[in-house]
Amino acid sequence: MRPDAGTSPGRSFCHTYARGRGQAHMIPGWPYSFVAALEAGATSWTALLDAVRLRPADDLTAVTAAQLRAVIGELARAGHHRCGDPDILVVLDAGYDTARLAFLLADEKGSKFSRR
Repeated sequence: MRPDAGTSPGRSFCHTYARGRGQAHMIPGWPYSFVAALEAGATSWTALLDAVRLRPADDLTAVTAAQLRAVIGELARAGHHRCGDPDILVVLDAGYDTARLAFLLADEKGSKFSRR
């Protein structure tokens, strides 16, 4: 292995988890931002809706906002979310700037994507 090799200039460092406490590592790789749909009720079924490869210079919050807009728009266009359906609930893992993300997506409230 040559983790410091200059063969992939777009490569970054990714946080990985291993078994046991304190076993997480940072390894060279390509981080991705995923959007998955979770089933309602007592089930663990998920469906991957979108994946975006993150570049080292990307603004994670801006990429996430654009990705969520695109996925929500696609759900509406495909007829998977209609007027009268329950609101789409977005759940994020740790590490996001949620205040800035809410600001970037503030215009979505009351738009064609919000079904209130």
